[in-house]
Amino acid sequence: MSTCPEQWKNDEEIKIFQEYLRIPTVHPDVDYTECVEFLKRQAGNLGLPVDVVHPVMPSKPVVIMKWLGKSSELPAIILNSHMDVVPVFPEKWTHDPFGAQMDDQGRIYARGTQDMKSVGCQYMAAVRALKSSGYQPKRTVYLTFVPDEETGGDLGMAEFVKGDYFKAMNVGFSLDEGIASGDESYPVFYAERTLWHLRMKFSGQSGHGSLLHNNTAGEKFQYLLDKLMKFRETQVKLLAKDPSLDAGDVTTLNLTKLEGGTQSNVVPPLLEAIFDIRIAVTQDADVLEKQIRDWCDKAGGGIELDFILRCPSVETKIDASNRYWLGFKQGLDELGLITHTRVFPGATDSYYLRRVGVPALGFSPINNTPLLLHNHDEYLRADTYLHGIQVYKKLIPAIADS
Repeated sequence: MSTCPEQWKNDEEIKIFQEYLRIPTVHPDVDYTECVEFLKRQAGNLGLPVDVVHPVMPSKPVVIMKWLGKSSELPAIILNSHMDVVPVFPEKWTHDPFGAQMDDQGRIYARGTQDMKSVGCQYMAAVRALKSSGYQPKRTVYLTFVPDEETGGDLGMAEFVKGDYFKAMNVGFSLDEGIASGDESYPVFYAERTLWHLRMKFSGQSGHGSLLHNNTAGEKFQYLLDKLMKFRETQVKLLAKDPSLDAGDVTTLNLTKLEGGTQSNVVPPLLEAIFDIRIAVTQDADVLEKQIRDWCDKAGGGIELDFILRCPSVETKIDASNRYWLGFKQGLDELGLITHTRVFPGATDSYYLRRVGVPALGFSPINNTPLLLHNHDEYLRADTYLHGIQVYKKLIPAIADS
């Protein structure tokens, strides 16, 4: 794009984006008050009714803007985004992480530029442009802004989808966040891996540290860790062997926490280890669990598996059976965008929507951009941001009129 930074700085949509970025909805202990007021003002400027509901507690608001469709009896569309952002380490940034400063190359630096205040603002900007053109969607379109996605969504979308307000929305489909792409293409995410947070409790013979006791917790832990790390290595090799794969296409397994013992000369009767396991859609979770339990038996028994978190597998159909997918894909094709469908490597609020039967796609119109979500010096170029508005101008009608 030939537009110079000075013209970008005077762009009204850029100014709105920067205003949103300057609201520090940052963990821990997020205060959403200023953010809610900002979104209420934006809804007023768009001429859309807005509600604020609190599925969990007053400090965890969900903001909902409603764009009434011509056939409001049809299942509605959600354009979802989250208001919160992850912590920052200001000393690691070259710009104020909540200053939303634009450099002479048009790069806007702020926490949330990629994850994901850009998307929330692009939704609003696209709706503004579409309304100005006289367009009204066939289906009702909701813009939802939820809290606490970055801490797992337990106090946000997870509870929102259980409530009467959500049920009354009659949601048929949702768009949510994707991630930036470093090349020309745009990833579209139709699923997330099955997430386990697995605590393993190893019981064994205790005693004085000067003796060689049999059947200790440490021996059992060593046996299981060896088996699990060898399994992990198979996934590392899969990634290395096939460049078309990314982390979302394999099962990841990592030891994240280890506890046990009282003092240096006492063999502990119990060790506990926690593993973060993300199971690929091509991996049978039941088969993996059976394998782990078999390893526990071969280690000598006395090993308890405690699933702290065990999410069921859910995915969105991306075929002719999904009218929303067909509309979305047609919109992408008409824009001439290069896309590829992927499994999301992490977790998003789309999981909670899919779990209650709502098909959801993750997509952020960010390409040719370094992946900087949760990183220092997170930024988004102004031209990329403005192009994303044009993308949503095409995609929103494509889905809402499907």
